[in-house]
Amino acid sequence: MLLSIHINNYTLVESLEIEFASGTTAITGETGAGKSLVLDALGMALGDRADTGTIRHGKDRAEITSTFDIATIDSAQAWLEQQDFQAEDQQCILRRLYTTEGRSRGYINGQPCTMQQLQTLGEMLTDIHSQHEHQSLLRRETHRRLLDEYCGTIDLSSEVSDHFSTWQQMDKKLSSLLERSDELIARKDLLSFQVNELRQVDIDSDSLTKLEAEQQTLANAEQILQDSHNLLGICDQNEGFNLRDSLNQALTILANLKHKPEALSSAEELFQSGLIQIEEATREIENHIDRFEADPQRLVIIEEQLGLIFQLARKHRVNADQLRDTLTALDEELQGLKDGGESIETLQQQLAELAAAYEAKASKLSVKRKKGAKAMSAEINKQLQHLSMEGAELIVQLSPISEGRYRSTGLEEIEFLLATNPGQPHKPLAKIASGGELSRVSLAIQVVAATHSNIPTLVFDEVDVGIGGSTADVVGQLLKKLGDRGQVISVTHQPQVAAHAHHHYRASKIVDNVSAESLMTALDPQQRIEELARMLGGAKVTEQTLSHASELFSLASK
Repeated sequence: MLLSIHINNYTLVESLEIEFASGTTAITGETGAGKSLVLDALGMALGDRADTGTIRHGKDRAEITSTFDIATIDSAQAWLEQQDFQAEDQQCILRRLYTTEGRSRGYINGQPCTMQQLQTLGEMLTDIHSQHEHQSLLRRETHRRLLDEYCGTIDLSSEVSDHFSTWQQMDKKLSSLLERSDELIARKDLLSFQVNELRQVDIDSDSLTKLEAEQQTLANAEQILQDSHNLLGICDQNEGFNLRDSLNQALTILANLKHKPEALSSAEELFQSGLIQIEEATREIENHIDRFEADPQRLVIIEEQLGLIFQLARKHRVNADQLRDTLTALDEELQGLKDGGESIETLQQQLAELAAAYEAKASKLSVKRKKGAKAMSAEINKQLQHLSMEGAELIVQLSPISEGRYRSTGLEEIEFLLATNPGQPHKPLAKIASGGELSRVSLAIQVVAATHSNIPTLVFDEVDVGIGGSTADVVGQLLKKLGDRGQVISVTHQPQVAAHAHHHYRASKIVDNVSAESLMTALDPQQRIEELARMLGGAKVTEQTLSHASELFSLASK
């Protein structure tokens, strides 16, 4: 319940504190600006967008503080505890400060908070009904919201919306995959061909080096064999001169030499070592010649293999020694297409499961909506009779959507239809209701919605616009009944409505040559009669008007 609003440097107010009690409080006044002062300031405290133009002239900042009793608001207490904004003495203090420079700060129980947090908490503390709500009443989304609020299915409706979003994302994913299925199949076939083609060729870098070496050897086989025989002759087989005979002859000379100097002895050892090396080299050459065989067929095979390897390298635009990495990458992509969770079959199964989950939640919501629609229609029609719309009937119509079509809002379209006279067909509000009728229909709906609201503070901003006479008296009675179960704050221009309030504030403005100041004054019974007389008679209040106001107040009090 709203306990007080403290306003500093806001519009025409330097400092003002207004206290509110339980029951119904009427706010009246000569100027619309004064009457809306409380509601606009309350909106600021609850996180509305700051307008620097509302800061009092000559001041650099405005500040609004609102205090609420949350002893009976379990949801607010739980939220405050969850967000670490613990309240003391079961009171919650919301503070908003903003400057002419555009800076804005919010506080909950003295701790800094975001505007979103102020708005979230504010929705648990107050329910504001505006005079402009009858305009939104022409939209179907408003009808759906009102019905869900009446049925207590806001959370369930949100769950349905979440299920729809998940299903929709999967449906788009599957549709995209189906659109690309031919492309993916072609890609899979191409990858399979390329992987098999690369696997049939030995593309290891070491193997490539060996193949290239063998190809060079076989391609020069004749020259190699001829050079090998020449080397063998030089080492051992040429007549007249060869390395082995020459070294043996040198060793014989040194062996027969007496008194050899040390240098010649060293030379003798080197000749002996060289002879051994020449004999080993000769054996290697002989073994090579014995084993070596020119194989034209093998050369053809190797050149074909090398040709294929280099052809594949050009095809994939890489070096021949990079083909192994290319094979690995292509094979990984292929396995991803074969075994990944993105297959059409997998997504179709997941989509079916999501559709079943959506339908289960949406069907549950539909059942509650159908039951609530009948009860809500009956309550609204009862209020319409009280508001002098005898014979009028409003129905909350639920029209199932086409089978297989899902929506975030559920399985049905929701629309309020009205028949203003018996025997007439029910039609959309925009096509049948006049301005005055629409105001009364809107008020009837708001009263029913407020009756089923768990929010203790209800604010009505001139919802009685376009209504007068006995109907306005009924409106006053309705708001008074609402105040009996909680707290109602009503800004009104109807004396019949104000007369029924438990409490009464008058908004006024004092103007001098220097400045202007808005005031909000709590009225005692005599002052209330005088204010009702002003509302009845206008600028000039007569004894007759006062008598009428006194009678109006007396009847309303009874």
